[in-house]
Amino acid sequence: MSKKSGQFFIGSIVTILALYGLVLIILNDSLELGKGVTAPASMDEKAVEERIKPVAEVNIGEPPAVQAPAAEEETDAAGGAGKQIVAQVCSACHGAGLMGAPKIGNVADWAPRIEKGMDTLHKHAIEGFNMMPAKGGRADLSDDAVMAAVDYMVSQSK
Repeated sequence: MSKKSGQFFIGSIVTILALYGLVLIILNDSLELGKGVTAPASMDEKAVEERIKPVAEVNIGEPPAVQAPAAEEETDAAGGAGKQIVAQVCSACHGAGLMGAPKIGNVADWAPRIEKGMDTLHKHAIEGFNMMPAKGGRADLSDDAVMAAVDYMVSQSK
């Protein structure tokens, strides 16, 4: 046996062993892939829904209905329905001045708006204006309740 043929023989054996090892690694990995697969027997609708359901659910529910109280309550010194609606709905934006909303109690913010007149302020509050949604995003409020809230905010900002 010549030296070249001996090197060729050893090289061939090493190459075959390397290929054999590579095939074993690939086969082992492909067998591992199937272990995490869901068995076809558990593919019924209920089992699938259970596996893909959200971790948590948020139920905010319906917002409580705010009704404008009788006229004698609206003239109450504490603000009546207007104060209640402002606390529940309007203060989210008007308390901090979000998205350009005039802050409650800030005369400089409210002065140009008050100059336009109460009818305009009421209309904008009911129908929406610029970034403000109609009725402050609470479609369940009556027009009178929204006007009471506007009146209260204006009275706090003069």
